[in-house]
Amino acid sequence: MEPLSHPGLPRLSWIDTLYSNFSYGADDYDAEGNEEQKGPPEGSETMPYIDESPTMSPQLSARSQGGGDSVSPTPPEGLAPGVEAGKGLEMRKLVLSGFLASEEIYINQLEALLLPMKPLKATATTSQPVLTIQQIETIFYKIQDIYEIHKEFYDNLCPKVQQWDSQVTMGHLFQKLASQLGVYKAFVDNYKVALETAEKCSQSNNQFQKISEELKVKGPKDSKDSHTSVTMEALLYKPIDRVTRSTLVLHDLLKHTPVDHPDYPLLQDALRISQNFLSSINEDIDPRRTAVTTPKGETRQLVKDGFLVEVSEGSRKLRHVFLFTDVLLCAKLKKTSAGKHQQYDCKWYIPLADLVFPSPEESEASPHVHPFPDHELEDMKMKISALKSEIQKEKANKGQSRAIERLKKKMFENEFLLLLNSPTIPFRIHNRNGKSYLFLLSSDYERSEWREAIQKLQKKDLQAFVLSSVELQVLTGSCFKLRTVHNIPVTSNKDDDESPGLYGFLHVIVHSAKGFKQSAHLYCTLEVDSFGYFVSKAKTRVFRDTTEPKWDEEFEIELEGSQSLRILCYEKCYDKTKVNKDNNEIVDKIMGKGQIQLDPQTVETKNWHTDVIEMNGIKVEFSMKFTSRDMSLKRTPSKKQTGVFGVKISVVTKRERSKVPYIVRQCVEEVEKRGIEEVGIYRISGVATDIQALKAVFDANNKDILLMLSDMDINAIAGTLKLYFRELPEPLLTDRLYPAFMEGIALSDPAAKENCMMHLLRSLPDPNLITFLFLLEHLKRVAEKEPINKMSLHNLATVFGPTLLRPSEVESKAHLTSAADIWSHDVMAQVQVLLYYLQHPPIFFAELKRNTLYFSTDV
Repeated sequence: MEPLSHPGLPRLSWIDTLYSNFSYGADDYDAEGNEEQKGPPEGSETMPYIDESPTMSPQLSARSQGGGDSVSPTPPEGLAPGVEAGKGLEMRKLVLSGFLASEEIYINQLEALLLPMKPLKATATTSQPVLTIQQIETIFYKIQDIYEIHKEFYDNLCPKVQQWDSQVTMGHLFQKLASQLGVYKAFVDNYKVALETAEKCSQSNNQFQKISEELKVKGPKDSKDSHTSVTMEALLYKPIDRVTRSTLVLHDLLKHTPVDHPDYPLLQDALRISQNFLSSINEDIDPRRTAVTTPKGETRQLVKDGFLVEVSEGSRKLRHVFLFTDVLLCAKLKKTSAGKHQQYDCKWYIPLADLVFPSPEESEASPHVHPFPDHELEDMKMKISALKSEIQKEKANKGQSRAIERLKKKMFENEFLLLLNSPTIPFRIHNRNGKSYLFLLSSDYERSEWREAIQKLQKKDLQAFVLSSVELQVLTGSCFKLRTVHNIPVTSNKDDDESPGLYGFLHVIVHSAKGFKQSAHLYCTLEVDSFGYFVSKAKTRVFRDTTEPKWDEEFEIELEGSQSLRILCYEKCYDKTKVNKDNNEIVDKIMGKGQIQLDPQTVETKNWHTDVIEMNGIKVEFSMKFTSRDMSLKRTPSKKQTGVFGVKISVVTKRERSKVPYIVRQCVEEVEKRGIEEVGIYRISGVATDIQALKAVFDANNKDILLMLSDMDINAIAGTLKLYFRELPEPLLTDRLYPAFMEGIALSDPAAKENCMMHLLRSLPDPNLITFLFLLEHLKRVAEKEPINKMSLHNLATVFGPTLLRPSEVESKAHLTSAADIWSHDVMAQVQVLLYYLQHPPIFFAELKRNTLYFSTDV
């Protein structure tokens, strides 16, 4: 089979080898999580990253190199990476030389693209223009800027490579190149429009068609081919391809740059910026890699691929799903014997002409999907967090690499299980000629993405077909090279220098939205990633019958190693007949969705950062700022003892002459009256301004409290209750007993644990104990409605555990070290303490105080 290539571009066979060997990690495991062979396939070598292009020749030279050192596509013998520092630096030179040669080719390609722009502009103002000024600016948008950036980069890097010195520094050049990626973002945003404009202009103007079909690209110095003809479409794709190339080169440069070299931190920063940029644009780019031809004789292209959980024969399987222009293919990585390339095994395929989505009503007949037990998911998270800490300790103590690898393997196994078992949102597809298939996704965002991508392709004139065994084999074989998602999305597949994500609280204000074509009932939801999957964290109120909703609602979202924020805009459906039987929810229509990377440098400022996210022609304006977990841990006592927030619970109950604070009783009563069936109650964030308004009213003991509570959004009332406990000057379960709670929950013997945990409750001050038992019974009643509100005991323990147990600042400093350690150790234990009491049979104050039989040791 011929090597696969971009449209119209030949490809050298050794580049194919390069493509299939640049990624190890998750691909060392098959799709079921079994370990594959490690390391590169037999006979392959580490190679510098060189662009595939029609002007490529096996011997590449850098521009103006004057016939000096030519760059071999493979390194000299003995230069295996990481053998010793000297050879590492030699590899560094090889990587740079190869990249410099590909930069020369890239600059030539940009020059070729720019060449017709000036004469086209000159004719645009004449009586017989080939193109209008607007068409020219659309097709060649940002090309000149990209050319100037790379010409400057090349001119600065070239002499450093030619006059090589092992201590040469060029990290600042890559850092500057990465900092200018905003130009590429503008290019990518315009890319589809540029292609469509060029295509329309070619169809309507023969002169432009001839120009766009044969652009002349200069060959590199010393190349036999002085010029090569390339289409404008192929050249317009080059900037998109280039960003990925630059990121791969940065990976290799870091691998072969000593940690103490002055370039190392600069290259790390450049890689971080590039990866964040790539993640943010990945969803906007249509991969243009060719597969094989369709039955209609057109080029079959890969449009989208990714790892999805399929429910097959009653069990969950991780599959790699590939959406081509005319077919959806579901595959798994096959186990292979050592020394052979990994391959995909096709599980099934559906021609898009035969693919249909069942309606919510049709889903009723399908078997119900039982969610994985929450406590088992929490156990996996605890194991992952503990393993992360062990790995960090081993690294800090310069432990053996074998021990670290063993720990990483264990972490992968747990992360894999979490990834496999956490998704619950059903995505069903049906072959009109036969079988139905069920995937489970973690977010409505993914479900919408896959559905929209398939439906967009189905608008074309598609034909039904059956692939022969040979055609299926060829198509499945192409998946390995064509895939755009290489690794299973777990943290153990990330490089050590990649961002660990943010831990703490993200404050988001959803301001307004524009761009709706007709009035509707509109709302937004916010999602963030956690442990490899996305969780819905907040929901605005429904703005009724409008084309320009103005929410101006603030939310506080807890982040657990999060790297992305998603905003989804929905049209609210009030038709009760449209209930999805899979999850008992009315299906609201997604009007638009967007995702942004949570870049620590941008987010970690004290000021609000305002941004606009575009989705399907809709623009949503929002602001955000971030508070790290160590800052959010502070419990600040109130200076005004007349209020209730930040005031000791004993002071409040004594003043009110009550056993349970009035604020707790009223919020609980309101939630039980009208919020106990609210999906995500206590998990979905309330509007921050509403919460602050309620806080002020309770602090002032205002007479209008009850009236205000009855009118207020229920998530704001739930948020006010959480805020009250979070702002207590010391936690409800007290600083003094905190270490004992941590030790008690870790006991293995059930009888010893029972004695200890009950004794600890008895040791609490009476107001704290009575309030805790009151809240405990309320949370159990909320969990009884789990089939409707989706809030299990485990979910509630996750929400309230840190709120009720998190120590005040002095105590927390004694226990907690870094942001990641906070989540890894104490937060997980805090969740487990509350969960223990939630799962315990009813506990009564009088009985507890009487029963001092078993445990008498002072805490």
